[in-house]
Amino acid sequence: MGFLLDSVSSGSIATIISVVTYASLIGISAQFSFHLNFTPVPITLQTFAVLFGGAALGSKRAVSGTLLYMIVGLIGLPWFAGATGGISVASSPSMGYIVGFVFASYVVGLLAERGWDRNVAKTLLLVIVGNAVIYLFGASWLALSLGVTAAKAYQLGVSPFLIGDALKAVLATVALPVAWLGLSKLEGHKG
Repeated sequence: MGFLLDSVSSGSIATIISVVTYASLIGISAQFSFHLNFTPVPITLQTFAVLFGGAALGSKRAVSGTLLYMIVGLIGLPWFAGATGGISVASSPSMGYIVGFVFASYVVGLLAERGWDRNVAKTLLLVIVGNAVIYLFGASWLALSLGVTAAKAYQLGVSPFLIGDALKAVLATVALPVAWLGLSKLEGHKG
């Protein structure tokens, strides 16, 4: 079974559309950004888009979508946070979060393929694991790019985001089982 999109269609056109749509959703969610004066990492809606979309698409499509998002942004499409793009973003302190999106989308998609998105407890754990992957890459990159300690990287790149990411985790935890319920009801009414 596995993931939401396979219940609808598994054709190659649907795959291409889903990957491009997912990358676009991440890019759009990046534009809802808010900068805090004490950290170079903005608050965005990207983590929700990455985690929800990763669970909905599964590992292969999710990683394809996040890679597409990253590559096209590095080529120059201004869809990183704050309408930025280009190769210069690769040296920015927040690039690790974008790299983390790729790995988190794969992990979350893999867990969803194994049924972790079907009930509240497992979905919450899935989202926590996905956030942890993003934080690991993001804070590590932040520490290296700024030349700060792990504790300072945590202070700049993790702790300011915990409350917001907890709220996004709750939203994803509620949204995924609701999406599955809606889909099962829709399929139950097909004639």
